[in-house]
Amino acid sequence: MDFRGKKYERGSNWSDPEVVELLQLWADESVQMELESCLRNQHVFNRIAEVLREKGIHRTGDQCREKIKKMKLEYRRIKDNSKAPRSGRTWKFYEVMDRVLTSRPALAYSSLSGSMMAQQVLQGSMVESYHHHQFTSPALPFEHSQHPELMEIKCEEVNSDEHCLTPEPPAAMSYQQGSPEEHEMERAFLERAQNNSPISRVEIPIETSVSPSGFSEPNMATSTRIQNVAPRPGFSALHRLRKRRKGQRVKDPLDDLLLKTLTSQRAMEERFLQMEERRFQRDLDVEERRMQLEQRRFELEREHEFRMFNVFAQMLSILKQSHSGSSSSVAMPRGLDFSQALSEITGMGGGGGGDLQEMRARPLSERRVDMHGFCSPSDFQRSPYLSARGNIASIFRGSTEEGYKAYHADKYDEDKNPNGIINFGTSENKLCFDLMSKRLTQTDMNLMEPPLLQYPDWTGHMFLREEVARFLTYYCKAPAPLKAENVIVLNGCGSLFSALATVLCDPGEAVLIATPFYGGITQSVFLYGNVKLVYAYLDSKITGTSTRPFQLTVEKLEKALQNARAEGVTVRALILLNPQNPLGDIYSLSELRDYLEFAKRHELHVIVDEIYMLSVFDDSATFHSVLGMDRLPDPQRTHVMWGITKDFAVSGIRFGTLYTENQDVANAVASLCYFHGVCGPVQHKVAQLLRDRDWINQVYLRANRARLKAAHTYVTDELKTLGVPFLNRNAGFFVWIDFRKYLKTGTFEEEMLLWKRFLDNKVLLSCGKAFECSEPGWFRIIFADKTHRLQLGMQRIRKVLEEREQEILAEEKEQPCQSEQDGKADSTDEVIFVSRHQEPTSASSSNLGDLIGLLQQQMRSSDWLQKNTAEQFAQEKPEIYDVFSKLVGKQ
Repeated sequence: MDFRGKKYERGSNWSDPEVVELLQLWADESVQMELESCLRNQHVFNRIAEVLREKGIHRTGDQCREKIKKMKLEYRRIKDNSKAPRSGRTWKFYEVMDRVLTSRPALAYSSLSGSMMAQQVLQGSMVESYHHHQFTSPALPFEHSQHPELMEIKCEEVNSDEHCLTPEPPAAMSYQQGSPEEHEMERAFLERAQNNSPISRVEIPIETSVSPSGFSEPNMATSTRIQNVAPRPGFSALHRLRKRRKGQRVKDPLDDLLLKTLTSQRAMEERFLQMEERRFQRDLDVEERRMQLEQRRFELEREHEFRMFNVFAQMLSILKQSHSGSSSSVAMPRGLDFSQALSEITGMGGGGGGDLQEMRARPLSERRVDMHGFCSPSDFQRSPYLSARGNIASIFRGSTEEGYKAYHADKYDEDKNPNGIINFGTSENKLCFDLMSKRLTQTDMNLMEPPLLQYPDWTGHMFLREEVARFLTYYCKAPAPLKAENVIVLNGCGSLFSALATVLCDPGEAVLIATPFYGGITQSVFLYGNVKLVYAYLDSKITGTSTRPFQLTVEKLEKALQNARAEGVTVRALILLNPQNPLGDIYSLSELRDYLEFAKRHELHVIVDEIYMLSVFDDSATFHSVLGMDRLPDPQRTHVMWGITKDFAVSGIRFGTLYTENQDVANAVASLCYFHGVCGPVQHKVAQLLRDRDWINQVYLRANRARLKAAHTYVTDELKTLGVPFLNRNAGFFVWIDFRKYLKTGTFEEEMLLWKRFLDNKVLLSCGKAFECSEPGWFRIIFADKTHRLQLGMQRIRKVLEEREQEILAEEKEQPCQSEQDGKADSTDEVIFVSRHQEPTSASSSNLGDLIGLLQQQMRSSDWLQKNTAEQFAQEKPEIYDVFSKLVGKQ
């Protein structure tokens, strides 16, 4: 019989030899103990079926279990009802079943009253011939030996298995009389039990006992006992059947508990495996990303070494020509292209360099519209309805204004407008709205008294000015308490710039400022008071006393001031941004003192904007306020500005403060406060906010700095992955990025095209032109935003850059003869990432001082000299070292 393909066959006939083999395995002591100690016994019968198959008996575990169940049911019916043999015949497997089942210590068959144990053995005459079998099974996969006395089976030859399992009831057995319907129902029940009907397969739990494993009665196919109630007068067979069915519904609560436990354990294991798979995949992704970064770092290090050798060779060429009495201009050796090394010197493209020199050579009065308006004079059309100043104001709209207008017309919203413009151009802190909204809506903020709804002192309510003085004393680390009468309150720092420019300068005079700088200062200073700006240009190259890109030095201030005076322009003040916007630089105490001493020598007012003083998000950077200095060189000409717009993430609340010890300046600015006042309820809220020092220190500043640092890390990591250079600073909301390698010609016109391309791809940035940067290709990105907007915005930026890079490569392939070698300029402090942009092949503008400064930067930013000593090089490549030594000896 082929049992494969049939999982479960009930009612299949067993021959006597097969039953004998089955009983031999089932009666083994180890098998019985395992059946006693487990709740699920299918695996035991599966192993029994495997042994039977080795003996040539092809049965499944389900068939073996069902056969044992039927035999136990037959045994218990005979034993509990004390059936007598009929016609001299008895069940041939009774004695073996009796020995096995009665030998279990946990099995007990009680009578109806429960007063005594009944182990009755059917007495009867044994007829026919009985066969005594002794079973041995060395292949039995259980550890206990068999009992020989349990293996003796007296078997009577019968025709069928079904006949021997259903002996006729003895004549002495009497039943309670009942109705014919009850007899018919009982007979039908017995027939269904014999024919393996679903009723016969229902386990009937009754009196249980504790097994050696600690659980209830063994849970096997016949793990529950059948406790039949003896016939009692007055009880019919139908009543017994109903009682028997009612007993079937009883369940052990321990089984449910165990089932729930096993189910929970399986669910936890599956969850654990899923988490392990995700962790493993994440580790693989991180490792792959790390390998890519390592490969990129290795390539950049090789490029860095090549640049160092180029600078060395160019210096040697200059020294040789100087020694031979030739001119100081650089003569390029034949066969070598040093245009890559000159990118640090010029910092501009071939077309942009000439434009820059021409622009710097023009007088300030001729630069105004071209520099700030993003339009040429030919585009300027006068309106008959406006004055000259009104016409200038009407066209005074740069990329910042244009992009800001487009952003508000198509603002990104993750639910309502997911394809809108993401604003990375406006310097706003969008990370702490939850903290500020909760604090500003607390009960102490809500106050409406008559003084708050009336005209205040135009410099601000005294309670607010006193609180501002205490706040600045604490956070600026002032050596002495600041005075409230020196505090002036206006609606934003832009109004302060306008007021100070108006009271410090006459129309046509100028204020000195270093570029790049926050472009809004131009509107505040120029449009209102007709005050010009004199630029001290900062470049990405490191020369002279500079130690970092775009470093402000006194020499650069002196040069800009002297050039302005030579053109007849009167300079009245100097503007300092600390932390600097958009560079993120934080000035040291020595640098601040140098700038203030410079201003004192030339009798210049100093306007210090410290609006980002609490937005320093890295412990390695320390902010130093001018108000925290022990002694100011010229306190009567030093004026400090601060506001809550940036540091407290409330750009919508226009609030700025000015601290000055010069009462003449304070009174003049106060007269303009009439136009720039702050309403009373807002003054009350700000005073309550600045007074809550514990909340600021323990809650807000900690969360704000942590979120700024996380956002900055994400954006800079993305830039590193793209290979885009940037200034790595630790203050403000912005990163100054070098996109020069994506400009083919290196002009401001091409920079504007790239800016518009970003805007067309629904991401708003600020280009360097808006900050009066002297080098085309620099952009400012704001990172103080939520993670999902940062991710989507960086994806859009990546798309634009990749498309632009492919276009540049395609253009170079089409014109291979006209394409020049890529120049390389270091624009980060660490010199990890390298910018590539077009440079002129002529090196006539270079000099030895510039090359020395470039070489110093290269050496500071690399440990190549420590890794590659002469001794190590001689060991690794002795043949090259020998050639080099001979060459040096000849020279």
